[in-house]
Amino acid sequence: MASHRRPKQPSRARVTVLTTAAAAAVAISSQAANAAPSEKPSKDEVKAKVDKLYEEAEHATEKYNGAKEKQEKLQKEISTIQDNVARGQEDLNELRDSIGLAAAAQYRTGSIDSSLQLFLSSDPDDYLDKASTLDQLSGQQVEALKKIQDKQRELAQDRAEATEKLKDLASTRTELGKNKKEVQAKLAEAQRLLNTLTAAEKAALAAKEERASRSSADRVQLGDAPAGSGRVMSAYQAAQSKLGSPYVYGASGPSSFDCSGLTSWAFAQAGVSIPRTSQAQANAGTRIYSQSDLKVGDLVIFYGDLHHVGFYAGNGQILHAPRTGTVVRYESINNMPFQFGVRI
Repeated sequence: MASHRRPKQPSRARVTVLTTAAAAAVAISSQAANAAPSEKPSKDEVKAKVDKLYEEAEHATEKYNGAKEKQEKLQKEISTIQDNVARGQEDLNELRDSIGLAAAAQYRTGSIDSSLQLFLSSDPDDYLDKASTLDQLSGQQVEALKKIQDKQRELAQDRAEATEKLKDLASTRTELGKNKKEVQAKLAEAQRLLNTLTAAEKAALAAKEERASRSSADRVQLGDAPAGSGRVMSAYQAAQSKLGSPYVYGASGPSSFDCSGLTSWAFAQAGVSIPRTSQAQANAGTRIYSQSDLKVGDLVIFYGDLHHVGFYAGNGQILHAPRTGTVVRYESINNMPFQFGVRI
């Protein structure tokens, strides 16, 4: 018969050792967890994160610019359609008045026909579809009623088009608001990181940025690269006149700019209209894929999603509005991932 023995209990010493080890492990784990958040990133780590946020903010800025450009275009189109509708309604009223005058004249002579009576009391569309009715109308009256029909159809189409564009405008405004919030969130996060730096670290970064912001042509060796056409060089010179102007997202001059705001403003000064965003400007002319083939004044497109643009300045330099916290300046073309040039 099997015996029933009580399981062997761990010794008091063993329990004490296990408890102590477990407590030590918990304490070490707790210390590690608490230590991680308190580790302050270095100045260089902060700068790298801030630069990345600024790049993301610029990408969002170009989306914002695209939505803003679309909004302005829709507003102009809607205004034009509404003007056309107003003029068309006036024309329609005149046509109806002319038919009414004819009917009044016939009424005074006692000879108003049943066709005009029907027109004045109902929609002529159904009325004109009846061949028997057409026989009762004079040629002049038929022509007038057909004009009214055509004008009514035209106005209906214009009103339908305006309604669709108004819906598109509302959607675009929503998109614009989202893009703006995205930019502001990126910039706010960048500022939060910068605020973690000491005064000395901030001063060091500011000094480095100041050295990068060379604002006069005689301090940059631009070489002797071939110049672009007369209009292109006029645009480039307009951009040169804005050296030192601050970068502001969504700005297109004359006192502050973002990247595509500078290029579009500069070409406008030369009497040339180009799209507002860098992505659209990438398709505004002939693409130049080799840096050695670039001419002064060519647009230069950067990043795979084409969210940055500047002017080629010669000798491997570009003239551009870099990002928040900087000014319009010259910079090496190799500081960003070059995609291609665009010759307008």
